[in-house]
Order: sequence, then C-alpha cells, then structure tokens
Amino acid sequence: MIQKYSNGTWKWKKTMSFENDKYSVDKDSYEWCLRQSRRLKPIDPQMNIQMRNHKLLTQMPGELKHALKLRFNQNCTLDNIANTLQDVRKRTDIGKKTPYKSSGFKEKKPLRWSLKTNPG
Repeated sequence: MIQKYSNGTWKWKKTMSFENDKYSVDKDSYEWCLRQSRRLKPIDPQMNIQMRNHKLLTQMPGELKHALKLRFNQNCTLDNIANTLQDVRKRTDIGKKTPYKSSGFKEKKPLRWSLKTNPG
C-alpha cells in the first residue's frame, strides 16, 4: 500500500491527519497509539523507535507528556506506551478537566443602594 500510494499528496494527508489527531482523555489509548503509529509509517519508513515515541509524545498535553516520559524509556514498544498511558490516565487526574469548586466560600451579593427617603 505504501508503494502504491506513496506520492507527495498522500504523504501530506497522512502527516496532516497525524498532526490533527491530538490525544485526549476520552480516547482509547490503545487505538490512538496504533492509529498514530500506522500514520507515521508511510511518512518515514526508516523511522526508528525513539523517533516514533518522540513524535507520539508531541501529540499529548504537557502534563501527560511529562508523566509518560518519567515512566518509560525511549526504546519501549508501542504496547508499553499504550499500557503506561492507560495507567496514568486511570491513576491520576492528569488531563481531566475538573470544574473548580470553592469550599464553603459564598459570594457576597452586591449592595443595593436605595434613594428612598424616610417620611417623617
């Protein structure tokens, strides 16, 4: 398939689809890693494992990227990345957007000034 379609336009479309598919918490980590790895293969067939892992990390949010860098080495397989990503996602709040809730603080109501005069 790579030999059949490996023209400039096809590679550009694969590159754009790779760059536009950022990782988010609601996506399945195994499917996302596999899909992104398949997109990278036709872009650069001689890409080594370290470079592939680096490119996958660039598609993740900052805190999640940092947590993954600490947990695996640069030569790990795609399965290790997906497993580590799944563990980080389950065990931490990284990447999850939780609404801010104040603890017991109530907002003050704005004062209403009245210009009523006392009859008297």
